Amino acid sequence: MAWFLLFLAGLFECGWAIGLKYTEGFTRPLPTTLTVISMVISIVLLGLAVKHLPIGTAYAVWTGIGTVGTVLLGIWLLGDEASVSRLACIMLIVGGIAGLKLTA
Repeated sequence: MAWFLLFLAGLFECGWAIGLKYTEGFTRPLPTTLTVISMVISIVLLGLAVKHLPIGTAYAVWTGIGTVGTVLLGIWLLGDEASVSRLACIMLIVGGIAGLKLTA
């Protein structure tokens, strides 16, 4: 269950990271509210997960999920560059996340 909570926390991290773009400097009320809610949910879920997982592993996986998800959503939603080198680096992060999961 802790790994599932950590995965959800990472997804909500993606939500607030992408949400920051839509807040336009926190000037748009609805995107700002949704972004802040995503931040709180992400941190709460991370806090629940670290009750049962090593903090270093949990934090690295949480940020890794957030990083990979945010980059992919940036490519898909915001037209960010999808170069071979960027995608190769994302695969390295995914490999690191998998390695941490397997050794925890």
